[in-house]
Amino acid sequence: MFLKALFMTAMLAIAAFAADPTGVWKADYTTPNGAQRSSTFHLKGDGEKLTGKVVSQMGESEIKDGSVNGDDISFSVVRNFNGNEVTMKYTGKVTTDSIKMQVSFGDRTLDMVAKKQPAT
Repeated sequence: MFLKALFMTAMLAIAAFAADPTGVWKADYTTPNGAQRSSTFHLKGDGEKLTGKVVSQMGESEIKDGSVNGDDISFSVVRNFNGNEVTMKYTGKVTTDSIKMQVSFGDRTLDMVAKKQPAT
């Protein structure tokens, strides 16, 4: 019983120190075809659930299937490219001031770092 209580206390302590994804994050990046782009992520973490939206030159898309596991996040957004819906899957690791992300869509991947923006 003591070991179980100790284990649960340790797990709660780890969860308490996980970085919080809640906030506004901005990433400037280069697409696979060489274009310079910027995306802003409006994220809200609630336990293991992640919600929010992604805003870019392509418009605004709600996050789907968002999850938080410690410092790791994942979510997807659906974008329309020339009349075709494309699901973009994001995975990332959150720190206090950045999220290192990888985006996959089709057979392509893209790495980016989003920086936390000051609260307004």
